Amino acid sequence: MCCSVGCVVLYTGQGKFNDSTTDTLDYVVSQSNDTVYKLNNVSSILSVAKGIEVNQASLPSDIKNHIDKVHEMIKGAAQNLKFETRKNENDIKRVLKDVLALIIIAAVMLLVALLVFSILGLQVLVYILVILGWILVTATLILCGIFLALHNVMGDTCVAMDEWVQNPMAHTALDDILPCVDNTTAQETLSQSKDVTFQLVAIVNNIITNVSNIDPPPFAHFLSYNQSGPLVPTLCNPLNANKTDRICQTGELSFDNAIMVWRNYVCQVSANDTCTTVGRLTPKMYKQMSDAVSVSDGLTESRQFLAGLLDCSFVRETFMGIHKDHCPDLNKYSEWIYIGLAMVSAAVMLSLVLWVLYARERKHRRYTKLMVQSAPSPAAINRQWK
Repeated sequence: MCCSVGCVVLYTGQGKFNDSTTDTLDYVVSQSNDTVYKLNNVSSILSVAKGIEVNQASLPSDIKNHIDKVHEMIKGAAQNLKFETRKNENDIKRVLKDVLALIIIAAVMLLVALLVFSILGLQVLVYILVILGWILVTATLILCGIFLALHNVMGDTCVAMDEWVQNPMAHTALDDILPCVDNTTAQETLSQSKDVTFQLVAIVNNIITNVSNIDPPPFAHFLSYNQSGPLVPTLCNPLNANKTDRICQTGELSFDNAIMVWRNYVCQVSANDTCTTVGRLTPKMYKQMSDAVSVSDGLTESRQFLAGLLDCSFVRETFMGIHKDHCPDLNKYSEWIYIGLAMVSAAVMLSLVLWVLYARERKHRRYTKLMVQSAPSPAAINRQWK
């Protein structure tokens, strides 16, 4: 009975533990993939920024060169994060495959327990069965010890995650689960994204102020494309020159509505790209300015993510999720496994001992019965005396 209960506990615990571990692993991998995707997305936006040109004005060459440098840094950080996460994923999956063997061992041990009580003859087979039973008992006790250690390690790891969340530290054993992105890479990427945003908005506003919104005299043909009509509102730059946050002024357009508002200032053009209707932006200029806004908006939205890389908050959020949502099940079901293993081991060990004692007693009774059968009866003895 105890063996059967132990097998049920072991089977259920193993299944639940496997599901919990898989869910936890999927969560960590998902967080890692999301971070890698966002890193690559920032790199892509910066690469697009290199090609942005508004009315023949583009980013300075030093910023373009710096973008190339940051691109390589991001590429290395993303590859490292992906490699470490995949390595950890493969290690855990390998352990899970080994854990599946527990179900087979439990089934075999249950079969052994049933056979030792059902086989009454075949002495050689019985001895083999007993030896096999003791081997399985030993193996299961070892597995029980391993899972007890694993249970304690997971408990300690969950506690360590909670402590890390409260007091983040660099270069700990938890880096093997989900490493932080290199601080230099995060800092350079954040700094470069701010530089590019500031420069692109400055380029757009310079074209609006010094070209589109000026009605040039007839001799200034290099500034004239027959622009006319209401003045084009400028774009709000979210940063000052020193990269600190800036508050938008009245009349400045935000990244959210600039493209839509500027559409009202686009003129129709002739074959030589000169306005033939009222308007201060040609379709080509409008497209270039819209591209600059989209890139600037994307970089601005990524600033919070990049700041999270800088203080490793994405790892903190992951560990908080694991500690809150996954650790309780991992601890509970790993405990079920080693309890089930202990119950099965104890039950089969007791069964083997009882069977050996029963076999010896049965053999002794058989021997006594033969002795009695071979002994002369009292009548024969009396006849012999007579």
